Amino acid sequence: MRQLSYTGPDQLRSRLKSLSITDLVAEKAAMRPRVSGDPVVYATKVALAALGRRVLSLEDELVGIDEFLTKQVTASAPEMLELFGVGTDTTATLLVTAGDNPERLRSEATWAHLCGVAPIEASSGKVTRHRLDRGGDRNANQALWRIVMTRLSFDPRTREYMERRTKEGRSKREIIRILKRYVAREVFKYLPRP
Repeated sequence: MRQLSYTGPDQLRSRLKSLSITDLVAEKAAMRPRVSGDPVVYATKVALAALGRRVLSLEDELVGIDEFLTKQVTASAPEMLELFGVGTDTTATLLVTAGDNPERLRSEATWAHLCGVAPIEASSGKVTRHRLDRGGDRNANQALWRIVMTRLSFDPRTREYMERRTKEGRSKREIIRILKRYVAREVFKYLPRP
């Protein structure tokens, strides 16, 4: 819609350029184009009106899906939602990774491997270090990463941990790997059990 408002005819462009995206969607969804003398203006108005209505429809659909997902997640793992930085989307992703058969997750180590956050030794000579497991469910790994990033932004304890580990000589990447493993351990306690 924004691109059409930039490249459309002058009379539309001047009217639409100062609108925010929310105002643009609302105005275009309410638009009822009429056949006029200029077919380019008419075609642009038809396209903008269709896109505006589609955006509003998708937003309504999204609200309904969010409500449904919140109910399902709250019923399945309400304690997990209470953890700092864990929202409905990340909880849903982690529950999908755990799957319908949580009995296969015998320990939090198997959960860490499933999420791809189990440390793998990558030492050489006298240097002892670990790297992230590139296997596992990448969506679960991303959900854990989002939780860690939220905590790094807003949780004072996590920030203090980052500062302390940085002073010890750890890289930011290593610290995030360690934090993801910690979050996986914390989340494992709240997964549904058979």
